[in-house]
Amino acid sequence: MSDTDGKKPLGLRSGGAGSARTGQVKQSFSHGRTKNVVVETKRKRVLVPKAGAGGKPGSDRADATKTGGATDAEMERRLRALAAAKAREADDAKRREDEERQREEERARRRAEAEAKEREDREREEALRAKAEEDERQRQEAEAAAKRKASGAATPAPAEDAATTARAPGPRPAGAPMTEPQRKAEREREERGKGVKTKTEGDRRRSGKLTLSEALGEGGRQRSLAAMKRKQERQRQKAMSGGQDREKVVREVQLPETIVVQELANRMAERVADVVKSLMQNGIMATQNQSIDADTAELIIEEFGHKVVRVSDSDVEQVIDTVEDKVGDLQSRPPVVTIMGHVDHGKTSLLDAIRNTRVVAGEAGGITQHIGAYQVATDGGQLLTFLDTPGHAAFTSMRARGAQVTDIVVLVVAADDAVMPQTVEAINHAKAAKVPMIVAINKIDKPAANPMKVRTDLLQHEVVVEAMSGEVQDVEVSALSGQGLPELLEAIALQAEILELKANPDRPAEGAVIEAQLDVGRGPVATVLVQKGTLKQGDIFVVGEQWGKVRALVNDKGERVKDAGPSVPVEVLGLNGTPEAGDVLNVVETEAQAREIAEYRQQAAKDKRAAAGAATTLDQLLAKAKADQNVSELPIVVKADVQGSAEAIVQAMEKIGNEEVRVRVLHSGVGAITESDIGLAEASGAPVIGFNVRANAPARNAAQQKGVEIRYYSVIYDLVDDVKKAASGLLSAEVRENFIGYAEIKEVFKVSGVGKVAGCLVTDGVARRSAGVRLLRDNVVIHEGTLKTLKRFKDEVKEVQSGQECGMAFENYDDIRPGDVIEIFEREEVVRTLA
Repeated sequence: MSDTDGKKPLGLRSGGAGSARTGQVKQSFSHGRTKNVVVETKRKRVLVPKAGAGGKPGSDRADATKTGGATDAEMERRLRALAAAKAREADDAKRREDEERQREEERARRRAEAEAKEREDREREEALRAKAEEDERQRQEAEAAAKRKASGAATPAPAEDAATTARAPGPRPAGAPMTEPQRKAEREREERGKGVKTKTEGDRRRSGKLTLSEALGEGGRQRSLAAMKRKQERQRQKAMSGGQDREKVVREVQLPETIVVQELANRMAERVADVVKSLMQNGIMATQNQSIDADTAELIIEEFGHKVVRVSDSDVEQVIDTVEDKVGDLQSRPPVVTIMGHVDHGKTSLLDAIRNTRVVAGEAGGITQHIGAYQVATDGGQLLTFLDTPGHAAFTSMRARGAQVTDIVVLVVAADDAVMPQTVEAINHAKAAKVPMIVAINKIDKPAANPMKVRTDLLQHEVVVEAMSGEVQDVEVSALSGQGLPELLEAIALQAEILELKANPDRPAEGAVIEAQLDVGRGPVATVLVQKGTLKQGDIFVVGEQWGKVRALVNDKGERVKDAGPSVPVEVLGLNGTPEAGDVLNVVETEAQAREIAEYRQQAAKDKRAAAGAATTLDQLLAKAKADQNVSELPIVVKADVQGSAEAIVQAMEKIGNEEVRVRVLHSGVGAITESDIGLAEASGAPVIGFNVRANAPARNAAQQKGVEIRYYSVIYDLVDDVKKAASGLLSAEVRENFIGYAEIKEVFKVSGVGKVAGCLVTDGVARRSAGVRLLRDNVVIHEGTLKTLKRFKDEVKEVQSGQECGMAFENYDDIRPGDVIEIFEREEVVRTLA
């Protein structure tokens, strides 16, 4: 063994303390010149290399490198890290112990507080009970004294004396025998003096049972704090009422047409069991979840002593009844002006000139197919609200809605086109709505303009302009050059001043839906023209069969606003569904009211549709089925960008067809084409028509897989024309007969292998082999068929001209005679189209 054998390993040279801190030397072994020492700690065994023979650091590193061990510095660093880890572990253990001790102390403190509080409540309850018993005893003694004084007796009545003795046994005279109540009271007093709890009958009955609490030694079950509070409250109410029964509260019970038994009990504030018992006594076996009619419920309500208030389902709409505004609350509002007229007469261009915008450039085909609402400020500072309506024949409903919500109608007539069909329709709408009219004669700058012809044509429809000594204002304007626009605005302002338009802005809002659409990013969006009150962000409203909460308001310039007053058009976001164009918007107080009104309207609309679709009698049902057998249908699915366009397309489709073919709209909606639309179209073999909308990616894939045709349109003209062509394909072709010749049978010959052959002379026209023939005998048709052969001399020919002889044989017919006439004709199929 070398000199280095006696040296201590690094980290153990400090003696016992170092050895205890770092570990215990288990064994030593040599690898060449370097000797290693294994140090075993609590966690792991560490191989510690000893110094080299010469004690040189360089030799140590060289030896460590050769042997793959660690140097003294590395070993010292490892031991320091190990000691630090053990110190951290000890600190963590101490911290955990401190936290556990703190938690235990907190639990003990809470437990002590709960026990103290429970003890206080128990003492308070015992004090109240003792006080109540003392009061009762004093009251009974006072009553007994009053009775004795009234009867003049010196001693109390035996019955009262016995009762008093039983309640509070007093000192017994010496030598007197004890009664049974006195003996029982004496026993209880002795047990209380010894600290023994008196057992009741229930305790004796349960004494033989082993419960979980008794087994664990936790004592009996204690009453909860809530139960003690309820008991104290009952005692307090009993003390306040003086032992008298509470007076029954008579309630007004709202009673609909049918009501569930449990709901009836809740409205009467009675127990459900009592209501069911009353129903059974009246011979009606009903459970709490069954419905009863109003008459039966009225009997039950009267039996319980309440008042009946009959209501119907339609009463839910009473919360939105119109409120009469006071004259002092009315303020001036901007007029609502609707632009109406025939298609391509320049309505949108005129409005663009007033607004200094280019709306018409964004419309497909340069024609308006939506109803737009805009607000314009004139040079004089006056606000005007304009509604632009489509002029196409399909948009009748849009024009009618525009006339219903407007104050003034501006009838635009082109000076080079005069009065047209939609111009007449616009006049009728304005008259039906009883609103004043202003005639704007547009395109006055064109060379072919003739404004006087427009004025004279309007006379035929009872529209007399001021130039013709009438009351209707007329202005000559040009949308392109701006000529006459100031005069038009002045005429509108004058008419509005005459009407004295006023509204109350300080009331719940009421408005009309001008247009509605389903936006991809924003959801259902409705363009609303506020008519009364002020619509604010956060208002809860109901509109038609839908309801919602105003999430955002967007004006005609695309800016978000906080509120919208009377005559202000805004886009409303926050609906739960897309409403119908023309629905009325009403603001309500609560969300429950809005939901209840919307559900009632949905159910009413569903019942109305079911009643309209059902046949009233069996004869009508059979007649309808028979009529449907003879009619071919073209089913289609329609999706549009806005509600008004979808409505216009459906109305246009209903007008297509005749007694043989018709177009049936399976489904019409607003928004992009979805997979459900493709599924419906596939089941019915119908194409899907998208008007200004597109199909999403899943819908396109589904349509490609299922072979469903999707057609996109942006102009309603093209849509109607294509559907007409498709419906025309369902019409059966018309068959026409063209007579091409006559032949007279001169002689009949029998030919072997062929049969009877008629020797004929073509008297008129031409005889063709491929034509159809009829055999006439005495001008009566006795056979109709085709020719089997047509020969001239011995040759088979295709046709024979007039004045020539030929031989004819009929297919599958031989009853021919001389003198018969053969009528030769050709059939032609003519394709029919819908007008």
